[in-house]
Amino acid sequence: MEEHKSINFIEEIVEQDLKDGKYKSIITRFPPEPNGFLHIGHAKSICFNFGLAIKYNGKCNLRFDDTNPETEKTDYVNSIKTDIQWLGFNWDAEYYASDYFDQLYNFAIKLIEKDLAYVDDSTSEEIANLKGTPTSVGSDSPFRNRAIAENLELFKDMKAGKYPDGSKVLRAKIDMKHHNMLMRDPIIYRIKHAHHHRTENKWCIYPMYDFAHGQSDSIEQITHSICTLEFVPHRELYDWFIQQLDIFPSKQYEFARGNMSYAITSKRNLLKLVNEKVVSGWDDPRMPTISGLRRRGFTPQSIRLFWEKVGIQKRENLIDVGLLEFCVREELNKISLRRMAVLDPIKLVITNYPADKTENLSAENNPEDENGGHRSLAFGKELWIERDDFMENPSPKYFRLGVGLSVRLKHAYIITCTNFDKDENGNITAVYCTYNPDTKSGQDQTGIKVKGTIHWVDVKTANTAEVHLYDRLFTVENPGMEEGDILEYINNDSLKIIKNAMIEPSLSEARKEDYFQFVRMGYFCLDTESSADKIKFNRTVTLKDNWAKKK
Repeated sequence: MEEHKSINFIEEIVEQDLKDGKYKSIITRFPPEPNGFLHIGHAKSICFNFGLAIKYNGKCNLRFDDTNPETEKTDYVNSIKTDIQWLGFNWDAEYYASDYFDQLYNFAIKLIEKDLAYVDDSTSEEIANLKGTPTSVGSDSPFRNRAIAENLELFKDMKAGKYPDGSKVLRAKIDMKHHNMLMRDPIIYRIKHAHHHRTENKWCIYPMYDFAHGQSDSIEQITHSICTLEFVPHRELYDWFIQQLDIFPSKQYEFARGNMSYAITSKRNLLKLVNEKVVSGWDDPRMPTISGLRRRGFTPQSIRLFWEKVGIQKRENLIDVGLLEFCVREELNKISLRRMAVLDPIKLVITNYPADKTENLSAENNPEDENGGHRSLAFGKELWIERDDFMENPSPKYFRLGVGLSVRLKHAYIITCTNFDKDENGNITAVYCTYNPDTKSGQDQTGIKVKGTIHWVDVKTANTAEVHLYDRLFTVENPGMEEGDILEYINNDSLKIIKNAMIEPSLSEARKEDYFQFVRMGYFCLDTESSADKIKFNRTVTLKDNWAKKK
């Protein structure tokens, strides 16, 4: 019997529309403004809009809302396209709001001709004051009753560049006493003498979002225009423009945006982090941007799984970042190559191992993958181990190295600690052990049991690497809701750089597309700035959720 999977409220609407024959097929769209890099919240909209089109055999367009020339760049356009494709989606058509500037202008002319729009000479402060408040009605502009012919002439002169920025706007004529303040004669065009990344200097008037968005949807015959809850008050205006222009009736639907704990998704605040050099850039691995997550080693599958688990809701909520980390651990455990790296090395000397001997041990690349194969590990008299795998005065429940204690070296032998060296400051400089040659992994028939297993790297063949250990960027769960400057809540321990980690030789051949589990240390990937001369790894996530213990 096929398992029934529940559907969300928007899918219910889609299925009913298709059942009723309202549409032969659906068309959705993802409409980012190219004024910054996409973040984890955008990924929710991407997964949902493209996912709907895939599920119901429809189409999903990519449309750039490029109506603010001063903040938009072609570089942002390219980064957005890269992010969408990396997430695993392809758009059916690529459009820009600027493709429709001529049509939008003609729509505005039509509204003027129907006496539903007028040119207003009021300042922005005067317009704001006349709008009233949510508890008091607004007042008509002194320019509201201009003649149609005069408005047509003035609007054409605005387009021709005869007036400076801010001197005039075109407003829809609706109702200054409307309960929805967005319906109180909203501005639909403003003057901006600014260079546009696509139309260059052809236009000096630009449509407002509320005027461009619904009409762009209609031009593309979008059946289900899906956006987040903050656009609920805009829906009435969205419908009003479509109705007055008598164009294809696209419909808007809203769902809860993706707010994640210990992160911010406000472009203004993200830009602040970049400009204040709190982070190295938009793709800093601590940023919630898709490019930052990609650089940190998150997989597209893990991000899609995360939003699938979160689902589509009607109410805003704060999603625990631990769920995203769980999803990436689930994915990386299946695909990561196991490797050994020592981040805080001290030397271990096996006193009874021949100094001139090096043997090659076999190790699985991934025990989760039966076809993953094996690699060869060099093993000799001197090894690097983690500093915290030795304790001078071990506690009763310490199952690693201390004088008289035994552990297994991963993929190798059981060793017993006999002695250690310290420098004049009391720091451990070397640990001495003996090994039992009959306890080789895979061949051990001695029956000797030890409670601890530690990793290591052979001194003779080890290479060095720089390793970046990342943690959450903020110390509070919801930094966007805290009082004061978000910089007050920065986690100063969000990045730890280890300059001289010791890595097994195979890691020197790592590729940017590879994912690794450093045994006992977490999941890692090669940084985009890594080179043959300076190998750099980023920690994606620890093996377990350590943050819960910190809290």
